[in-house]
Amino acid sequence: MIAGLLVVSLLAQTVDLKAGMSTWVGAHQREVVNELLEALAIPNVAADKPGIRRNADHLKAMLARHGFAAEMLETTGNPLVYGALNVPGAARTVLFYCHYDGQPVDRAKWNQPDPFTPVVRGDGADARIYARSASDDKAPIVALMAAVDALKAQGLTPSSNIRVILDGEEEASSPSLVPAIARYKDKLRADLMVILDGPGHSSGRPTVVYGARGIATVDLTVFGPKSGVHSGNYGNWMPNPAMRLATLLASMKDDEGRVRIEGYYDTVTPPTADERAMLDAVPDDSATMLAAFGVAAPEKAFPKLQDAMQMPTLNIRGLASSFVGPGARTIVPDRATAALDIRLVKETTGPDLVAKLRGHIVQQGYHVVDTDPDDATRAKYGKLARLSVVGPIIEAFRTPAANPHARALVASIARTFGQPPVQLRTLGGTVPIAPFIEALGFPALLVPTVNFDNNQHEENENLRVGTFLDSIVTIAAVLRM
Repeated sequence: MIAGLLVVSLLAQTVDLKAGMSTWVGAHQREVVNELLEALAIPNVAADKPGIRRNADHLKAMLARHGFAAEMLETTGNPLVYGALNVPGAARTVLFYCHYDGQPVDRAKWNQPDPFTPVVRGDGADARIYARSASDDKAPIVALMAAVDALKAQGLTPSSNIRVILDGEEEASSPSLVPAIARYKDKLRADLMVILDGPGHSSGRPTVVYGARGIATVDLTVFGPKSGVHSGNYGNWMPNPAMRLATLLASMKDDEGRVRIEGYYDTVTPPTADERAMLDAVPDDSATMLAAFGVAAPEKAFPKLQDAMQMPTLNIRGLASSFVGPGARTIVPDRATAALDIRLVKETTGPDLVAKLRGHIVQQGYHVVDTDPDDATRAKYGKLARLSVVGPIIEAFRTPAANPHARALVASIARTFGQPPVQLRTLGGTVPIAPFIEALGFPALLVPTVNFDNNQHEENENLRVGTFLDSIVTIAAVLRM
């Protein structure tokens, strides 16, 4: 009988929190959306220092307006915006991480005059806000503030002390974040980091992610003649670097999509039984996702998306050789370049996979250089390639699902919504936070809150309004865990 009463009590708490939050969100929808639109109207490309400073000032004022002790934490690069909200009797301290910078924009490719002048299209919950950083990553900042306000309006307090850190360089791999830790470590102490970034599951259910893949980006250049030569006069005789590059790239993967580089998967261990059950429970709708992306079938090696996420990738993100289109010339080009990215999983490291990639290129008969070859090098080696790491390598991270803070967070979301959240072992994308987590020494989870089809990093980035408003309830559940 006591157990039955306990279940009834928990259900009542569930209904009360979700119902109360939904009522508050419905009553304050206009002001919450307007607060987001105001934030989106400030250009936020990381390289635009005046624009970034305007964003930081705006967000500091926003934190203060919602009851946080707010301040600017200066770094060697763009500033961090910091907020603290102490709760008497708190069970723990949670550090929320978001970023306020966005990807660069190509204005001509947007379906609106200015990506920093938000446009709302549609009606009701299915309306969408189109603007740079609408989904990546200003919406979660505003949703967190709304969740704090909504709890306060209902006479509820968070169960944790809240710390907020807003990063102004995430899209540039956060070069100033880790160096700032030593200076501000006391402010950043916490029991758990919650990263509000990335797309939620395509089912629309609340989502919890235990880690994210890392990334290493490299440029691979194959060299031909010192300058382009006439394809009629020298075709069939002069080695063509574009053709050689195509052959070299084709040697790296089989027809089913599995990387053929020796040892590429050797360090990856299979999921545990509990992790396998977690992966199998993810309600992916492959048919709907493939239709949305206009693709008939996935890679044969990884027909299930969640299985694909557990392995390192080798992706061609761009190709260049001479000219195409109206400017194309009938030449054998001087060089051809492939821009590659390698998504890392927890069991791999960037330097190791880059070294294995280099070894594969050597096995194909290439002499690998670090700079453009001089005449002596050209005369000595018949096949020349350059492999260059571009930017910092960001390693992967993963928190065990058995972590007690992770369990508390998942349980709170389950109580609030009457069913467990979708739980993902690894997010496919990269959050440059692994060194931050390692330096601070506490676990991290991602709670992605925006629609999966948001076009982040692309033109016409968007945010579904209903998903944004629902995220306020999800964040409130995290605050009450």
